[in-house]
Amino acid sequence: MILAAGRGERMRPLTDHTPKPLLAAGGKPLIVWHLDRLAAAGFREVVINHAHLGAQIEAALGDGTRFGLSIVYSAEPPGALETAGGIASALPLLGEAPILVINGDIFCDWDVGQAPLIAAALKDDLAHLVMVANPEHHPRGDFALDKGRCHSAPSAAHAPLFTFSGTGIYNPALFAEVGIGQRAKLAPLLIEAMNADRVAGSFHAGKWIDVGTPQRLAALDAELRALR
Repeated sequence: MILAAGRGERMRPLTDHTPKPLLAAGGKPLIVWHLDRLAAAGFREVVINHAHLGAQIEAALGDGTRFGLSIVYSAEPPGALETAGGIASALPLLGEAPILVINGDIFCDWDVGQAPLIAAALKDDLAHLVMVANPEHHPRGDFALDKGRCHSAPSAAHAPLFTFSGTGIYNPALFAEVGIGQRAKLAPLLIEAMNADRVAGSFHAGKWIDVGTPQRLAALDAELRALR
């Protein structure tokens, strides 16, 4: 699943007329970088949620055939449903097996081909989070990562805090208490699961950018065009 329902307030005015996942960097939309990587890794089915200007996303990506994928959409009401609410509402499309979920507004070279092995290893865990080094705009991080386990900050003061990359593998049971159409944030669910020691994690040392502002988008675009 690719999360694409956000309004992109920090990216305005670019997102006033274009949904953030369709903003281009290096010659193609941010969300297409994800689709290309998923297809190359062998994924075939993708669910994309949307709210703000969602019709543009569907028109641009279609049914996924040109990417070698089958894409279906989970439309949300104006204002969207937050991350957990969006995932929970898409569960009828996603099935009962573990789900790879990627934020549509990041750029990351994490190998999505690892996801099936991670999913198979979840067992009693409810999630596996891909963590990254803290960027300048988020120096305090989100969660501790210690010996492959994620902890909420209060319970792991001894371990360094890292930033959640926006990429995770989830057991649908994590969202069992969230109703379809209900707004719900992801962090409280993750913290509750961490406190029960049911969240694994790994560190990604490669490329990761939270493309949250016009300045970061321009910098990424320049970097990718230089590499080409």
